[in-house]
This record gives sequence, structure tokens and C-alpha cells, in this order.
Amino acid sequence: MDGEEPGDGGGRDTAADDEALLARMRAAPVLAGPLPRFAPEDAPNTPGPLFARWLDRALAEGVPEPHVVTLSTASRDGVPSARVLMLRGVDTADCACLFASDAESPKGRDLAANPRAALTWYWPAHGRQIRMTGTVGTLGEDAARRDYLGRSAASRAAGFTGRTSLPLSGPGEYDRARRAAQDLIAAEPGRVPDGHTLYRLRAQEAEFFQADPARFHLRVRYTRSGDGWTRTLLWP
Repeated sequence: MDGEEPGDGGGRDTAADDEALLARMRAAPVLAGPLPRFAPEDAPNTPGPLFARWLDRALAEGVPEPHVVTLSTASRDGVPSARVLMLRGVDTADCACLFASDAESPKGRDLAANPRAALTWYWPAHGRQIRMTGTVGTLGEDAARRDYLGRSAASRAAGFTGRTSLPLSGPGEYDRARRAAQDLIAAEPGRVPDGHTLYRLRAQEAEFFQADPARFHLRVRYTRSGDGWTRTLLWP
């Protein structure tokens, strides 16, 4: 049947299927290369310029969606959660990154209760991973407004459907909300959802991982110390 996933249907031997899936995973190519060269001894003294350099190269060389990042948060009780979103800006000098969300979304509520988070990028084409952890604050209404109004019409309409992560009765309900949101932004192009918030993660640690096809990976960690940074080469 069209659209059916391999292995769907009844009568599955789950253990055998799991072994077959593991075999396919092991056979899948990893770090096929060629990968960029990274010399840790040439890395700058602060992480922001290195992040900007890696991101700029990924954009220039057509790495798919290198500005898409995984945001990890935790609730007040320490329950972790992660999701993928779009990077909304970079402060290279301070090694800070911007992202946006509805303040009443699960991630918005997590950050209100526990304003620490992690960002993780992985670019398979370059074999590069970047991790940042730090404190998160909110920027003002003007910044949030500029961010929202700078988006495409489709993105702005999506912001007005609201109800992030709440139960959905079916596609019809979503379609009605989407059409109502499109009508709203057509009638009021300068309107911004009340909860739209621009967040700023100021990195306290930043790690850069460069993979190597021969598995001699390189890993550098920057740790903020007062007004400066400490750079450390790590075992991968």
C-alpha cells in the first residue's frame, strides 16, 4: 500500500525485526567525508568567532539547515525536554544565541521556572557538532516584534494558530485555525501574538566537536571565567 512503512502490519516478529533494524543501522555510512580540517591550536581565544566561522562555512557550502538547532530545557522538577527550532540571531562577541517561542508553550514555561538550557547543532556533511549551555533571558517587546514581523507570512500565520502542544481534535480543526490566522494577518499585518517572546541564551560553556573518518575526533571546550574564557582540549 502506498505510504506504508516497511514492516507495518500484524504478525511481526519484533525481536527479529529489531535485529534487522540494528543490522541496517550498522551498515549505514557514517562520516563518509571528505570532512573539513580543524586545528585546535588555531582556534580563537573565545568561542563566539569560532561558532560564527563554522556556521558561515556551513551556510556557504550548502549544509542543509545549519541554523536549525535542538533546544533542551528542564522543568522546575528537573524533567528534561528537547525540540528542534530555528536560530533567530547570534551575538558573536558575547557568545549568545537567540531563539523565539510562545511564553506559554512548554519550553516557555520550562524557561520561566528554570532559566538554563542547552543548544545542540549537528551537521553531518561536515562531521561537526556544537553544544552550548548557559543562562536564558528574554529580550524586550520591541525585539520580539521585529523578530516576528521579519518572518514569512506563513510563519506569522502559524504563530497565530496558538495552542502549542495542546490536544488537537483533527486536521479540520487545525485547518480552520490556520485559515483564520491567515485572514487575521492579512487584515492586521502589524499584529504580533501576545505571547511571542525572543529568548537569549548566553553560553557559559561551548563545545566544538570535529569528527574524523578514522575516528581521531577533536573536541574543544570553552568555559566562561569572569570576563574571559578558558579553552581546553578534551578527549573525544
